[in-house]
Amino acid sequence: ISFRSHMSMLLRRLSSLGLGKPHVSDLEKKVPLELVDDEDSKIIIGASGGWIATLKEDGVLRLQDDFNPVASDTNPKRIPLPPLVTLPHCQTKIITNVSVSSSSPEDDEDCVVAIKFLGPQLSFCKPAGKSGKPEWTNIKIENPCFYSSRVMFSKKDNMFRIPGSGGHLIGSWDPYKPSNNPTFQRLRFKNMPKLTKAKQNLMDLCCRSEHLVESRPTGETFLVKQYKKTIKITKAGIARMRTKALMVFKLDNEGNAVYTQEIGDLVTFLSMSEPFCVPATSFPGLYPNSVKFHDFDESGFVGLKSTRVWSRSYTCSAPYYIPPQNII
Repeated sequence: ISFRSHMSMLLRRLSSLGLGKPHVSDLEKKVPLELVDDEDSKIIIGASGGWIATLKEDGVLRLQDDFNPVASDTNPKRIPLPPLVTLPHCQTKIITNVSVSSSSPEDDEDCVVAIKFLGPQLSFCKPAGKSGKPEWTNIKIENPCFYSSRVMFSKKDNMFRIPGSGGHLIGSWDPYKPSNNPTFQRLRFKNMPKLTKAKQNLMDLCCRSEHLVESRPTGETFLVKQYKKTIKITKAGIARMRTKALMVFKLDNEGNAVYTQEIGDLVTFLSMSEPFCVPATSFPGLYPNSVKFHDFDESGFVGLKSTRVWSRSYTCSAPYYIPPQNII
């Protein structure tokens, strides 16, 4: 009875957002226990283009396709990358995220893997390069506004891009000729919403992060600002955070970042992996014009035309499956 009451309440909330009745498709998939077990799953450091990136105690970073529903259960792919190289005054123990320029890193000679570390180091590698022996090209980012940001690959611009803290600056690196001198784009925020004093005070108390995401089906680029607030400090001293607000801006080539509550049929995914967009109509159970977020202790979504954020806090061990972006 309690479960049915909870589901009825959830359905009423979804209906009030204009999202209709949810539909979920079940899929059986064999996945190594180490990727879903509470303890062993700590080896997962991110995902991009349908590939899971893992880093075990042996120090070898691998790309794996275990969460890809069309991948083989009996013969999953494993792509080991060369040992990480730490630049002076940098660190390679804490990885912010991983991004790949192609969904076929095992046989695409032009595919580049980018790893963003917490701090100034950004590293690139060609797993299937013509040299036959892949190596890391390591870049030290001088501007500290990029130290905690995530990297994403822009298929439209054929560049790896990173939003700076605050979202006013975007750095771009050529995947084939990475250098310490990236190109920069400054953003001008427009059409900013009028916030109530209470809403502004709440957002001022939040920790903010910026996510750059590209819609490959439509060719649009969005900047999503996520605001999270600490709701609890555990006995172990760990802060539990909850998303309180999201703001979405549509970017153009002139550097305008226009606030919007309408992204059409798209669903944007934010997580500890590379941000991405998919059409809602292509994946049963997704709702258009919304943002889904998934972190190690929180999962939820926002209907962009709603003023509410639906989320729940919990401890999770496995990431969302990240669809290969070439299938959309």
